[in-house]
Amino acid sequence: MKSLSSLENHLLIAMPSMTDRFFQRSVTYICEHNEDGAMGIVINLPSRMTFSELISQADDKAIINDGKSEQIVLCGGPVHQDRGFILHQSQPGWASSLAVTSEIMVTTSKDILSVLGNDDGPEEALIALGCAGWEAGQLEEELQENTWLMIEADQDLLFDTPVHAKWQAAVNKLGVDVWQLTQDVGHA
Repeated sequence: MKSLSSLENHLLIAMPSMTDRFFQRSVTYICEHNEDGAMGIVINLPSRMTFSELISQADDKAIINDGKSEQIVLCGGPVHQDRGFILHQSQPGWASSLAVTSEIMVTTSKDILSVLGNDDGPEEALIALGCAGWEAGQLEEELQENTWLMIEADQDLLFDTPVHAKWQAAVNKLGVDVWQLTQDVGHA
């Protein structure tokens, strides 16, 4: 199978025919993609937890500005659901961060939680519990099977589009009627 170039900083958009209950109508930001596999964070599946509830469990001394206390915590994927993943605008200095691009990082260390709710933290951030993972070659195979559509990520879709509107907004960026697409793979 021909290998694809890295899909880091791309969004996987679930095809309308996706039946997996976790990934149905999902949009997943790919944080890492290499010969060993891929890791991403689902950015449009809300959990039942708010940021203030999460932070009270993790750091009871954290100061949370009024506008951020009710921010939704996302279900980032079925893997490591007990771990937090913070997708945020670049801001160095955290114990465990991966720079996906010069503008976007993912941080897994607890030290960022104490500032996410106030002006010391990154201006834009998504908080997720869990992530999505693919073994070597698995994501490429799923793409060849037309399980996913793909677009390059942008900060507006990541951080400014409401959670409930992300799938449709991502589909709209494709410029096609997604309901006309089929998951069947054809050969010319």
